[in-house]
Amino acid sequence: MTNKLLRGTLLLSSASFISKILGFIYIVPFTLLVGDSGYALYKYAYGPYSIMLSLSTMGIPLAISKLTAKYKQLEREDIVRKIVKSGMAVMLVTGMTSFLLLYLLAPFLAGIVVDGKGNGNSLGSVIFVIRVVSFALIIIPPMSLLRGFFQGNDSMGPSAISTVVEQLSRVLFILAGVVISLKFLHLSIKSAVGVAAFGAFIGGIAGLAVLLFYFWKRKRFLMKPRNEIVIHNDISVISIFKEMITYSIPFVIMGLSLPIYQNIDTYTINDVLRSNGYVRGEEEIVNAVIGLAQILVLIPVSITTGLSVSIIPNITKSFVQNNFGLLKEQMGQSLLILTFIIMPASLGIFVLAEPLYQLLLAGNSPVLGGQILKVYAPAAILIAFYGITTSILQAINQQKKLIIGLFIGIIMKVILNFALPSIFLEKGFILATYVGYFTSLTFNILIIQKTIGLKRLKIKYRLVSILVSALIMAICVYFLKEVLEEFAGTFLVVMICSTLGILLYIISLYGINFIRFKNFLKGK
Repeated sequence: MTNKLLRGTLLLSSASFISKILGFIYIVPFTLLVGDSGYALYKYAYGPYSIMLSLSTMGIPLAISKLTAKYKQLEREDIVRKIVKSGMAVMLVTGMTSFLLLYLLAPFLAGIVVDGKGNGNSLGSVIFVIRVVSFALIIIPPMSLLRGFFQGNDSMGPSAISTVVEQLSRVLFILAGVVISLKFLHLSIKSAVGVAAFGAFIGGIAGLAVLLFYFWKRKRFLMKPRNEIVIHNDISVISIFKEMITYSIPFVIMGLSLPIYQNIDTYTINDVLRSNGYVRGEEEIVNAVIGLAQILVLIPVSITTGLSVSIIPNITKSFVQNNFGLLKEQMGQSLLILTFIIMPASLGIFVLAEPLYQLLLAGNSPVLGGQILKVYAPAAILIAFYGITTSILQAINQQKKLIIGLFIGIIMKVILNFALPSIFLEKGFILATYVGYFTSLTFNILIIQKTIGLKRLKIKYRLVSILVSALIMAICVYFLKEVLEEFAGTFLVVMICSTLGILLYIISLYGINFIRFKNFLKGK
């Protein structure tokens, strides 16, 4: 079971990481082509799109994953068939509905971030880009459902491949489309950003095609033929819908957490900074830079996303079987994997923030960007741990309590987004994010402790060894960076510090756990 968890985590985490890297790679030339104002325009559209995407899927893909794992474990193939058909019908309806809503609400949403006066993007440009990106909502929900179904069957490969194909297709379309629009057709920035926004639809088509291919190829493994299924009438379609909705509502609310935090920033930064003396146009630059820094911060978080998704079916099975010993083992394993990845990655970004931002995004306010990235980097730890604790609680049917913790955190974020910038300026928005996530994470941990306990998790020593190794790495990399910056360029500073940082982390971890590693190699 642990091997399955690790394999699923590796596949989904790798896919998520590759997807994030691709998503970041295109941002560099994209922002150089369209500028800070163009990227801000793109961000204005993707903010509400991400919210509407979460609402359109309604958390059903992850609910499908959980329900499929549950009824496969109970050997109820007839119910699995009903789950897939019912879920697909819901996804088609909600996808079309969300598309129409976002398309029609575009003027209202655009009016929140721009007023059409002075510098910056026009109201018409924001409306246009929001409407273009809304078309992707037609195709993404059915694709997401199929991913959930594969994951519920412990088949993580198709989901991983479709994620990479979706992002690769989107990135290639965006870059090619923007270059052709600006350099060959000589269209406006608005038109180029609109082409980029349509990339979400193109990527969705590509990802869905991959999933349909694997579904056709593995259909017999995934779903038994109808003539081999024993059909029982004890569970109706209506009761399946009720169970699906019961599971899906908390999933959608949890899935909304990151988009909500992002949109709180996107839709408040301009007004708040203007009220604190920023000139029109300057606030859009800050808005864009915070968004770009956030992309860098979320790269290490994306590595752990696969872990959050893959543990749901595994922990659900253990919970259904009342196998709490295995459940605790899976939970401990998940926390260790998460800490092993996120701790050195976030500390590394923190230490190398200025040269890293300057290297990757030099054309986008490098001084301000480096400062914001430095403050933002440790937030990756909070976001990642919030994600994993959320998945654990969802898998053990503590969804309703999660909603309370999330809303408390969001309320803290909104209040502080207006209060802190008057003291800390741009950094106030990031500090508000820290407080919001820390509040929700603390709430999650208290619920886990109360429900299944944390005392029996035999990972304390290993967690401490990871933390100590990451700190040793960070301190050494900091002094190395200070020395190298005297005579080496930004590229060399980042490459040398990153490489030696990874080596230092591994060596420190091995040294602290030498006896354990030695016993492991001897088979003890």
